[in-house]
Amino acid sequence: MSGRTDLFDVEQVSGGRVVLLLDGGGRVVMCQGRLRTVTDRPAEDVCGRHVSELRIDFDGWDTVSAPLPPRDRSGWADVRHQDGSTVRVWWEAHRTQGTDGRGCLIEIVPALVAVRREENTALVRALFQQTKVGLAIHDLDLSTTRLNLTPESLGPPSAVGTAVDPLGQGIEEVVLPEDAAAVNDQLRRVADTGEPLVDWVHRARRRDAPELERAVSLSAFRLEDAGTHPIGVAVIITDVTDQYVARQRMGLLQSVAERVGGNLDMRRIAEELADCLVSQGFADLAAVDLMEAVLLGGEPSDFRTDVPLRRVAVSAHDGQWPAEVYARDATFQLRQRESDNLNLGRPLVEAELSRLRELLADDPAHARLLLPDTAASFLVVPLTARGHALGAVPLWRTRRQPPYGQADAELARVIGDRVALSLDNARRYTREQRTVEALQRSLLPPPASETSAVQTAGRYVPAATTAGMGGTWFDVIPLSSARVAMVVGEVAGHGLGASATMGRLRTAVQTLADLELPPRELLTHLDDLAVRLSEAEAEAEAEAGEEGAESPVRLVRPVVPTGPLTTGATCLYCVYDAVEGRCEMASAGHPVPLLVLPGGEARDLGLKPGPALGVGRNPFESVTVELPLGSLLAFFTGSLLAGDEEGLRRHRFARTLRTAVEQQDTAADAARRVVDELLPVPPDEDVSFLVARTRRLASDRVASFTFPADPAVVAQTRKFVDGRLQAWNLDQLAFSVELIVSELVTNAIRYGGDGPFRLRLILDTVLTCEVSDTNETQPRLRRARLTDEGGRGLFLVAQLSHRWGSRYTQHGKTLWTEQLLTDALELDS
Repeated sequence: MSGRTDLFDVEQVSGGRVVLLLDGGGRVVMCQGRLRTVTDRPAEDVCGRHVSELRIDFDGWDTVSAPLPPRDRSGWADVRHQDGSTVRVWWEAHRTQGTDGRGCLIEIVPALVAVRREENTALVRALFQQTKVGLAIHDLDLSTTRLNLTPESLGPPSAVGTAVDPLGQGIEEVVLPEDAAAVNDQLRRVADTGEPLVDWVHRARRRDAPELERAVSLSAFRLEDAGTHPIGVAVIITDVTDQYVARQRMGLLQSVAERVGGNLDMRRIAEELADCLVSQGFADLAAVDLMEAVLLGGEPSDFRTDVPLRRVAVSAHDGQWPAEVYARDATFQLRQRESDNLNLGRPLVEAELSRLRELLADDPAHARLLLPDTAASFLVVPLTARGHALGAVPLWRTRRQPPYGQADAELARVIGDRVALSLDNARRYTREQRTVEALQRSLLPPPASETSAVQTAGRYVPAATTAGMGGTWFDVIPLSSARVAMVVGEVAGHGLGASATMGRLRTAVQTLADLELPPRELLTHLDDLAVRLSEAEAEAEAEAGEEGAESPVRLVRPVVPTGPLTTGATCLYCVYDAVEGRCEMASAGHPVPLLVLPGGEARDLGLKPGPALGVGRNPFESVTVELPLGSLLAFFTGSLLAGDEEGLRRHRFARTLRTAVEQQDTAADAARRVVDELLPVPPDEDVSFLVARTRRLASDRVASFTFPADPAVVAQTRKFVDGRLQAWNLDQLAFSVELIVSELVTNAIRYGGDGPFRLRLILDTVLTCEVSDTNETQPRLRRARLTDEGGRGLFLVAQLSHRWGSRYTQHGKTLWTEQLLTDALELDS
């Protein structure tokens, strides 16, 4: 049927139609139409003949006795063909009054055509009589010519609306202009192309009730006359406001959940929420205000007039936040009325702001909180989680949208409850992050230190999230005799447990360093400690599990995780001697430091890292390296160079250090260069590194002499000490130093073996006296009894010294003491 349907076919309606004009005697005066299709006779054979000769059995009309009907009649008839068949037809007869007297006009159509005509008439009548589905006909100018919807079916106009009779009006005169524009575009396309529009959903708020949300589904098709020329557009209108609003709200809830749900940054959550509410059309202006204590991870409290709130995020539909209200990062306090409403956990709705503007005309501070110039209504949603207030979300709509109502307030409350849980999780996460970072920083040494041996600068860069924070450390430990120990390590874990474990390991390293053990021996003792901590943790967890299994109420002791974190921890320990310009280091699974020589050349230290702590019982290897004056050592954790571009990052790291050496940067400047180059943003894992610029003690500040193990040399050693102290202008310390040296030399001669001993004086920030012998037995300090003839030498040394101690050497041991130089100044004054 050439694109048409059987519901309506122009050919079927008009193709079999026959019109006969009869005179007063019942003769056919004129015949129009396709008579052959009805009576199987041509039209020229009928004109001039009596109507009865057509052999049509008109029901209720005897054409022989009464050639003209007494009145207008209609009915069914059977037409008998010459072959004996019959055709059912519908006829209508109308009396006429012409100049030549009375007559009759008869229309005859086949039964099928008659039925189709009746169906079409009934269809149009039914469509225009019902009001559940709208039917409108527009001309080519899109003005409404017919409409089945009555004003009563659309509802009464509101107080702010303007009643409009839709007939003869364009769509923009009936629907708000911002909604009508898109509808006009769609109907114009249908009128121009003939392509139908099917089930297109769009907002169509009426001019007579602009505050009411309204959405319709439109289906449209072009109307054509018999010559297929366009004459208008028919539109079927279905009100789908409830479904539209429900779909919009579900979409808004889903969008908020997707953009906010997986975030643990409170500011980011606030920004996503404000942007989402505006982009989804729920608000024209949106802000998120949080308590300042909450932003810092503190515990929330009730809304009070003295509690400061900070505007964390803002969003505007046109991208311009109004200057007359509080901007982003502004701090303010709520008034009593707003605090009371928000403490009750219910949204505050103002559908019309005219009265409020009058009340706040003399209160600009309060108006700045609530009243943007373009706002027509506003809604304030409390953010409460687990019974505590976190903040509020103020929303505004302009005249371009209907004012807020209770349905909007309920939806906003649901959104606020969900977002508040995310914010509270982020708050707790922030608190934990700050706690971990504070603990981590409290366990680290000062970032910069300066001694005669090295100038150091350390940096701890926390991870972007708690999941990557905790467990890296560095340390600088001053040792005796112008030496310094430099340590860097990393615990295999994150969070509070990792920070606590790091603190235990760092304390252990400091304690072992005080024993002045060589690096490889120190790491061996540290490895034993890691094994013991792991075993203790495993036993504690097993006991806690047994207690929980026996009791229905599981009571778990608060155990700080150490074992799993200690096992696999790494550490590098390095000792630098400023007198000899030599450093010795060993590694327990830790990356080897980078060495950059004064000329900018990077050098491989040749150190092979041993196993991580607690992993194996293999011995650790050490390496000793001579360092020229002004060398730069960079110790770092593996997370500094982690990632797919490790080789590139190592190259950038080395290049940055070479630049620092060429520019003669201080250690602090070099550390700053590393942070700027490799860590411009917080890393995924926390990073610690230590940069050290080595120094050498001047040769005139060290005096050393070797003596044979002969009691006669005790006087020579006192003379040696006295001469050196005079050269250093430290005569005031001569008495105490001579006594100390006499006791140490006497012990070396008596108990130090047959080999010679060495006496060395080092002038640094303190005066160090050293006596080295070939005996590896460590002396012990004890309190001698009154009857003892000896045993008071070390006690006397301890009383005269600021500090004293002993350390093993390759050929024996060294006893040392330190005298404060301030003592000499005080004696001199």
